Amino acid sequence: MAESNCTQATEFSLMGFTEDPVTQVTLFLMFLLTYLVTILGNLGMIALIRASPQLHSPMYYFLGNLAFVDVCSSTVITPKMLVDFISEKKGIAYAGCVAQVFVFDLFGMTECFLLAMMAYDRYVAICHPLVYPLVMSPKCCFQLVTGSYLVGLTNGTGQTIGVSNLSFCGSSVIDLFFCDISALISLSTSDTTLSRVILRTSASLFGVSSSLVVLVSYVAIISAILSISSAEGKRKAFSTCASHLTTVSIFYGTSLFMYLKPSSDSSKEDKWAAVLYTVVTPLLNPLIYSLRNKEVKEALRRLTKKMK
Repeated sequence: MAESNCTQATEFSLMGFTEDPVTQVTLFLMFLLTYLVTILGNLGMIALIRASPQLHSPMYYFLGNLAFVDVCSSTVITPKMLVDFISEKKGIAYAGCVAQVFVFDLFGMTECFLLAMMAYDRYVAICHPLVYPLVMSPKCCFQLVTGSYLVGLTNGTGQTIGVSNLSFCGSSVIDLFFCDISALISLSTSDTTLSRVILRTSASLFGVSSSLVVLVSYVAIISAILSISSAEGKRKAFSTCASHLTTVSIFYGTSLFMYLKPSSDSSKEDKWAAVLYTVVTPLLNPLIYSLRNKEVKEALRRLTKKMK
């Protein structure tokens, strides 16, 4: 009865990282620079792929979509966080909070599957090069990317429905820098069983399965690399795999930790874990997948020549 008579929260307060003004300015400048590099890097990657015929291959088709997803997921989180650093009132309306949950969970899960598709693409290219054109045909690539977005949409819709059924009659303070589904579930004063089941099922079924695809693909790739006779060839291949695995591990490791850990185990370290998969990974992806790639460098050189 008390639940039905409570006043539903219409706005949430985001705690952010600190209340110290000097630290807030420092963090504002740091995250602003990170966001600008992230947007410019990913948009530049999309433009380069579209403008360069030599990059019209499955690998870069996936990479272009990954760059688009990173732009969207960063934009739904970072601009609001930057505004909060320089604002006295760090609030977000209930509708805005739900929208943030939907968009971020949509693109977050889409990224999980795109990373898995990219790992599978590399596995086929390295371990089964003769059948690569057949397996990774344009139609197949389109279906894989479309499937990734549909899984993301399913995840975002499911999480949003779960949040919409929750009541927030007590504290409206979220101890994070954005509206995260797990934080909202912990904050709710109603029965959160359904929301927790949706969250854990989604993280286990989609997140763990896609991470296993990445793991199995790279184990096979590394096995193939070990058979290379050239020491220099092994070194270059391992260098590339190590850089790819670094960003993938950061993304999967921190996101699965956040959504599969017991809800009672929340801590201040969770904020920095969230920073890794919401801010750092979108920054690293264009750097790791493009700047270390000879084909991308060559395409950029040719494009620059044409523009002169």
